[in-house]
This record gives sequence, structure tokens and C-alpha cells, in this order.
Amino acid sequence: MNERQVFTLKQVVSSIKKTISERYNSSYWVKAEMHKLNKYPSGHAFPELVQKEDGKIVAQINANIWKTQFEQINRKFIATVKEPLNEGKNLLLLVRVVYNDNYGLSLQILDIDPSFSLGELQKERDETLKKLNALGILNNNQQLQLPLIPKRIALISADSSKGLSDFMEIIKDAKAKYVIETYLFQAYLQGDVAVDSILQALRKIKKIQHHFDAVLIIRGGGGEVGLSCYNNFQLCEAIATFPLPVLTGIGHSTNLTVAEMIAYRHAITPTKLAEFILENYQRFDHDLLKLSLAIGNQSTYLLQDSKHRFTLLTKAMQQIALQQNNRSKHELSFMIKNLGHLSKESINNQKYLTLNFKSSLKQSVFTFISQSKLELLQQEVKTKLSFQQNLNQQENTLASLTSIVKALDPAQVLKRGYSITFFNGKAIQEGQKLKKGDKITSLGSAFTLEATIENFQANENNKDLDKNQATS
Repeated sequence: MNERQVFTLKQVVSSIKKTISERYNSSYWVKAEMHKLNKYPSGHAFPELVQKEDGKIVAQINANIWKTQFEQINRKFIATVKEPLNEGKNLLLLVRVVYNDNYGLSLQILDIDPSFSLGELQKERDETLKKLNALGILNNNQQLQLPLIPKRIALISADSSKGLSDFMEIIKDAKAKYVIETYLFQAYLQGDVAVDSILQALRKIKKIQHHFDAVLIIRGGGGEVGLSCYNNFQLCEAIATFPLPVLTGIGHSTNLTVAEMIAYRHAITPTKLAEFILENYQRFDHDLLKLSLAIGNQSTYLLQDSKHRFTLLTKAMQQIALQQNNRSKHELSFMIKNLGHLSKESINNQKYLTLNFKSSLKQSVFTFISQSKLELLQQEVKTKLSFQQNLNQQENTLASLTSIVKALDPAQVLKRGYSITFFNGKAIQEGQKLKKGDKITSLGSAFTLEATIENFQANENNKDLDKNQATS
């Protein structure tokens, strides 16, 4: 049985290092994305390099750039690309494969080709323009209407920005004459975080868009660095579709970014942008002055023309009045001449009408009197007939009452066999109390009987009979 061979870790690491140094003994140009820069205060940087396919990392390795090399690479990068070396970009790197006993495998970056990065930036710029054009929104913001004098301005910038300071200095001087309101939405305007920062500011402004007339993106500083973010598709799409005019002043004079190309208007510097805003006010002021002068001149002309017209009209009215006066005199003279004739004719007509009226009145009165006589005769006949009928009726009623009265006469009652008994000269009434010895007198139709009461007794049984007789 063979004895097992054991190596120390240092031996293994040394063997790997020797193999790699023998295999990769020269430098190579490698295309990769700088995922993270990882620059330290010492001046050294330890980037993380990746390769992505369909948005996914398919390869990854650590790298290093020593301080001296980093400074040289960064100066050359800024001179060509117009911005410093930073994260999130595809780079063409000159590297050497190294292996460290403690840190393992890595790539030492010796140089970076800035022209490749410039081409990548141009490629991103072209792709963004192509996408915006495909969506049909390339010129959307430029088609909006900027108010004649934009008084309420939303600013996207950093409060410590030199460009913002320059802009506000010009606006501040103009505020003594014009009403200009500005509100700052702070954001990073360059570097990797610029895209998200500007997008966040735009979202805030959009929520209160009715408070503003325009949006200004003002980039601080003066160097032409950190501009690649203005080719980003998301940022450019947001600017193109923003509901308010977006104006940019990001401080450079060459190689326009997509954001500047699609904005409502762009200026080389924040100062130029402020001057453009004030030009609108000055132009309006100038136009207003011209209009005032024109109105004054036109008013003077109209006043003079009105005076001339009034003079002509006055003369014409005087002539018309004179003609009308002569015509009236002629008509009046004619009327006076004809007045006598008309008066006579009118009097004759009135006489004729009066005679006719008198004749008609006589006839009407005669007719009325005849008709009234006839009505009186008719009424007299009716009255006599009614009176005779009423008289006959009253006579019949009186005869009936006379018969009834005669039938009730006491003499007639006594003739029918009845008698009336008196006591003390008065007829005895029902219920009257009499006593023995009282003298009474009975009166009949053929006799008068005087008697003295020997016995008196009330006859209860004859009450109903008396009543029936009385009723009869």
C-alpha cells in the first residue's frame, strides 16, 4: 500500500501561483463591466468586474488598481469621456492575471481604453434615441406650451451647486422688476445616483404640477464630467413625457446628451438658462411697451378721425336741419291754406252727423216709449189678474173661518142640548171644589135653573167621557 502524500496549504498556494504566473505571463485586453469601484482613502481601488447576459451576472472576478495607475487612468478617462471613472459602465481593460498568497486570484488593471467607453456611451445614447423614437415620444416635451412669462419655476439641483448659485444670482436681480417664484427640489445631478435622484424629484413635482409653469434641471459645477446619466433611457423617457416643459442647463458645450435633445429647451450653462427665462420677460415687457405706444398712437388717430367725422356730421346735420325747417315751413303754409276748407268741411260733416243723430234719437225714444207702454199694459193685466186671484182665495179662507167660528158659538152649543153651570157668576171649571149649600145656576137654550147643592161628589168615571165630548 502506497503511503499517502500530504501537502501544506502554502505549498498548494505557491504551486498555483507559479502555474498561473507561468501560464499568464503577459497582459490582456478584457471587456467587462465595473460593477463596483471600491476606491479607498489610500488612493488604491479594488473594483468588482462582472459580465452580464440578459441582465444576469455570468462571470465575476475581483481586480485592483494601484494609486499611481488609478490617477493616470482617471485623468485620461476624463479628458476623453468627459467624466471620471465610475461604476456601471462597460470598459476595455488592460489587465494582468495575478495570484496572491492571502487574497487569491485577481486581475491587476494596468490601463483602460477611454475611446471604447466613449463608444459605449455613444451606443447607449443612440439606443435611447432609437427607443424614444419607436415610442413616438421623442418630441413630446418640445410640443408643450411654455407660458409667455413663466412665473412659477421648479428647480432640480443641489443646494450647494455653483451653477444653481449663478442661476439664482441673475433671477434675484430680476425679481426687483418681475415676479418670479422658484422652488428647489434637491437632487444629485451627476454620477451613478443621478438617474434615480432626478427621477424622484420629477415624481414629486408631477404630484403638484398645477403649482408650476416649468421645470429646470440645473447641474452644478463647471467641468464636463458625469454626463452619461443624461443618456439613460428611463430618465429621458420621464423628461419626454413630463406634463410640464422641462428646460436643462447642465454646463457643457459639446456632445449634446439625449436629455438635452428631447427637453423643451437646453442651455449651455445655468447662467444662459436664466438669461433665456428673463428674455421672455424682457420680450413681453418690450412687446407690452410697443403695444402701449401703438394703442396711444391709434387712440390719437381715432380721436382726430372722430373729431373730423364729428365736424362733417355736424355740418351735415345743420344742412339737413335747414332743409327740414324749410320743408316744415312749406308744409305749415300749405296746411294753413287748407285749414279753412277743412274746417268748413268738418263743420258740415258735424251738422250732418248731428241731424242724423237727432233723427235717430227721436226714433229711438219713440220706440222706447211705445215698448214701455206695451210692457206697462201687460204688467197691469198681470197685476189685476193676480190681485183678483188673491182676493178670491182670501174670501174663501174667510168663509171657512166664519163657519168654524159660528160652530163654536155658545148659543149654538146650547141649542144642541148642552147647558152651562155657573157659580158666583163664573162657569164651573174642572177640578173646582164646591160644598153643600153653595148656590149654582144652570143655563140652557130654553131655560135658566137655579139650585142649592145638597150633596157634591166628583165623578171620576166621567173624566174620559168629558174629555171625549170636549174634543168632539
